[in-house]
Amino acid sequence: MSRTGGPLRPALTSRSFWLAVGVTAALAGAALFLLPLVGSAHIHLGRALAGASPDAEILFRARLPRVLLALLAGGALAVTGTLFQALLRDALAEPYTLGVSSGASLGAVIAISAGWGRVAGVPAIWIAAMAGAAAVLALVLGVAAEGRRISSFTLLLAGVTVNSICLASILFLQYFAGFSQSFAIVRWLLGGIDAVEYTALAWLAAVVLPFAGYAVWRARDWNLLAVGEDWAAARGVSTQRLMLTGYLAGSVMAGTLTSLTGPIGFVGLIVPHALRLRLGADHRVLIPCAFFSGAAFLALADTLARTLLAPTELPVGVITAMTGGPFFIWLLRSRRRSLWL
Repeated sequence: MSRTGGPLRPALTSRSFWLAVGVTAALAGAALFLLPLVGSAHIHLGRALAGASPDAEILFRARLPRVLLALLAGGALAVTGTLFQALLRDALAEPYTLGVSSGASLGAVIAISAGWGRVAGVPAIWIAAMAGAAAVLALVLGVAAEGRRISSFTLLLAGVTVNSICLASILFLQYFAGFSQSFAIVRWLLGGIDAVEYTALAWLAAVVLPFAGYAVWRARDWNLLAVGEDWAAARGVSTQRLMLTGYLAGSVMAGTLTSLTGPIGFVGLIVPHALRLRLGADHRVLIPCAFFSGAAFLALADTLARTLLAPTELPVGVITAMTGGPFFIWLLRSRRRSLWL
């Protein structure tokens, strides 16, 4: 059993790697091509591809950007959860454990409370959320750093403490907010996927994909670090540099996503653990599969959120908890039964 809760598995082979990655990538691909066609309003694919109205507008301006955002967000949240669980050697770590997403939420709540609109054509909420995430990132690193050394224990404590401070500040601002502002704050904090401009998707992909690629590239080192810092250092890994870059990669992805979608919980916790129960704890296969599985999971959850009670939309965070929680419990029970047999 690994320190992050994954069962031991035989050595990874090239065939098993490509099979696992291929299956999860196929799920994400199917979500990309099929889910934009699902919605309360029926569209004809041929008419949409021909540019006929309103089918083309519904497909290319409303549904496709939303599905693309859900795919990027789900993949990044799942990879961030996998990274933080390896860095902290804590099975309950997720993208919101170390406070960066709470900092982004606080920045957004400040913008809502102040009534800020747009700055240079960009929603002020996005800018304020990014500023809040950056401030918390610097604060947590400043508290956790001991000279040139970063301790995973102090990093966790600093992140949890700053997270609590940010949440308390959010409640303080909401208490004094007006009715409309309070409603907007609650709606934003529930998390949601909305159709955004393709330019926003482009810069989000420019942030997420390189950091996700870096996580895959250092997969062997995450395997060593997940066992222990001393174990990794004894095998030639620069643990301090690895922890710093891993924390920065996960925090930048989580903070950037939160600025666009609000805090969406559960994806970074359930997806890595569900994969560990089936694939083991080898990060060489776990991280790419987490990206594709998280992408498919959140895209499907968002589709359910916008269709179950159409035309009313549910917060996607509610769907991830209601569908992911029972599924995760089923996985745990099935694994326990298999250990007894």
